[in-house]
Amino acid sequence: MNVDELVRDALRDQADGQPPAAPGFADRVLAVRRRRRSRRLASAAAAAAAVVAVAVAVPMLDSGKQDVRPSGGVEQTGVTARPDQSPPRDLIAAGRVALAAYFTRSIVEQSADRAVSRRTYWLLNPKTNKYVKDDRWSYVAVAPGMTTAAVLERDLPVPRIGLLDLASGQVKRWIPVDRPVAGVEFSTDGRKLVATTYSKNPDRRVKIDGSEGWDAPFMQSDRTGFHVIDVASGSSSWAGVEIGGGAHNPEVFINSRQDFAFTRDGRLVWSGMPTEPGEKFYDFTGKEVPAPELERYRDWSVDAGVSPDGQLVAGPFAGQKWKTSSFVLDARTGKQREVRGQQLLAWADGNSLVAWDIGPDGNEYHQRLVLVSIGGEKTTPLSDFRSPKDNTEGRWEPVFAER
Repeated sequence: MNVDELVRDALRDQADGQPPAAPGFADRVLAVRRRRRSRRLASAAAAAAAVVAVAVAVPMLDSGKQDVRPSGGVEQTGVTARPDQSPPRDLIAAGRVALAAYFTRSIVEQSADRAVSRRTYWLLNPKTNKYVKDDRWSYVAVAPGMTTAAVLERDLPVPRIGLLDLASGQVKRWIPVDRPVAGVEFSTDGRKLVATTYSKNPDRRVKIDGSEGWDAPFMQSDRTGFHVIDVASGSSSWAGVEIGGGAHNPEVFINSRQDFAFTRDGRLVWSGMPTEPGEKFYDFTGKEVPAPELERYRDWSVDAGVSPDGQLVAGPFAGQKWKTSSFVLDARTGKQREVRGQQLLAWADGNSLVAWDIGPDGNEYHQRLVLVSIGGEKTTPLSDFRSPKDNTEGRWEPVFAER
C-alpha cells in the first residue's frame, strides 16, 4: 500500500461512524510510515552537485554474497568509499556524484508547547576533501561543481539567500527576496535557484494530544509559492501556489515542509504531496501543467529521481527478490526492474545508484550508504552504518551533488 492509500484509507476509516479525526492523526500515520524505513518514503527532493571520483580498493566477490567491505587488493575505479566512517569525515563519491554535505536533526524546544526541528550541517571542503561542521545555516543546497552552496540563515523563513564559498566558508554574495523563503534548490545546470516561500517556519513542531514527543502541525502547511532566481544576476520572479484541500478536504494536503524543485531539464518546477496525485508540476508563473513525459513516473519521496540520460526513474521500495530492494522504472513505459537498495538516493551513472541499505543483522533502521547496479547481485559499501536513533548526531542525512 502506498502512502496515498495509507492516509486516504486511514482517514476514511476514522470518519466512518465516528467524529472527525483528532488533531495529529494523519501526521502520526505518516510518522509510523516513516519509521518503517525498509518501506518508508523519504523526504523531499535532493540537491545536485559532485566531484571527480577517486579509486577505492574492492576485493573480488563470491556470487552468493550480498556485499563486501573495501580493503586492499583489486581496485574499482570511480568510487571513493569510507566503510569505516559514520558520520563520514572524508570524501565519499561514486561515479558522477559525491556526498557534498550531510546534516543531522535535533529538536530545540522554544516553549512548553512549541519547538523547532533544527538541522546542523557538515559541508565538504573542496580543497581538503573533508567534511567541516558549519552550524550557521538552517538549510543548504550545493551547486554543481561543489564550490558554491546556497544557504539560509536560522529563524526561518528568511529574507535573503547566501552564496557560500565552500573552500573559504565565506558568503560571497547575498540575494534578497521580497517574500521569505525556507527551502532552496539548484537547477541541474546550476544557473537557477528555486526558493520555496512560507509564511511561517515549516520546521516548527507542536505537542499533539495522544502523540509522544513533538509533531509537525496536523495537516497544515504555510507554503505560499516559489521564487525562480537567476544565480548570476540575482533577479527573480515569484509565483503563488495554492495548497488546496485543508481542513475542509482532508484527503488533499501537503506536509508542513513540502519544497519545490526543478524538473531535470530545468523548464518546470514540481512538488510532491502525500496524497493523490502524488506530484504536481508548474510553469514559472505558478500555473499547474501536465507532468513532462520523462517524469510521469517520478515518485516525490525517492530522492534519486530521473537518471542522467532521462531513460530511467528511481522508484519506491520493492522487497520482492531481496529483503531490501527498490524498483527502477522505464521513464517512458513505467516497466519495473528490481535493484538492491532500501532507498535510492542518487544516480552514480546511468546504470548504478547510491542507496541506503541494511547489513547482515537485518535491522531495517541500521543503514549504510552502498553502491548498487541495475542487474547486479551485490552492493559495495560506501560508509559505515548510521545510528537508528532519530535526532542524534549518529543519524545523518546525505546531500548528494553532481560534478
